[in-house]
Amino acid sequence: TGKTMLARALAGESDVNFISVAGPEILDRYVGESEKAVREVFDRARQAAPAIVFFDEIDAIAGGRGEKHEVTERVVSQLLTEIDGLAENPNLMVLAATNRRDAIDPALLRPGRIESHVEVPAPDEAARRAILDVHTREKPVADGVDLDALAADLVGFSGADIEALCRAASMRAIREVAGAYDPEEAETHAGEISITGEHFAAARESVEPTFE
Repeated sequence: TGKTMLARALAGESDVNFISVAGPEILDRYVGESEKAVREVFDRARQAAPAIVFFDEIDAIAGGRGEKHEVTERVVSQLLTEIDGLAENPNLMVLAATNRRDAIDPALLRPGRIESHVEVPAPDEAARRAILDVHTREKPVADGVDLDALAADLVGFSGADIEALCRAASMRAIREVAGAYDPEEAETHAGEISITGEHFAAARESVEPTFE
């Protein structure tokens, strides 16, 4: 829904460094490695301060203790330790995004930790149209493609969903041209790539919206 984009925009407006971490990438099956990864993120942030540390999909690593794997419990404990330590460093801020707030350990959401919560709703039609503009601006979209109609049709699509849709449509157009020539010739015909309404329609069938 644009949560990552909002976090990046906040860092840009604040003129601070932005350190983005995908929650699932933190987890490691080897004992101690996940906690070490958390420590390294905050060490890097302290070196880059002033900075914002952004955890995307934080529910993947911060589920309620006692409900998930032992590794997750250790990661949550390490996160709490690091976040509590930020009280001594006003040049660091932690932001996190999730689609499952109810799955996050309540200890992380208490005052003094990640205490302010902002709901980011699914983009409306005007926002979807603007997101389409962003992700098609540098792409060879055919003149006949009606992006207004496409935006109206993408009810329930998040910003990431729309990005994935545009990427899928682009790949279909590229494969179409590449398949018409021998591999040695295909690169010289890149100028023939054109993303049509049919490509977007096919991509629409392959990308599931985040919001039903």
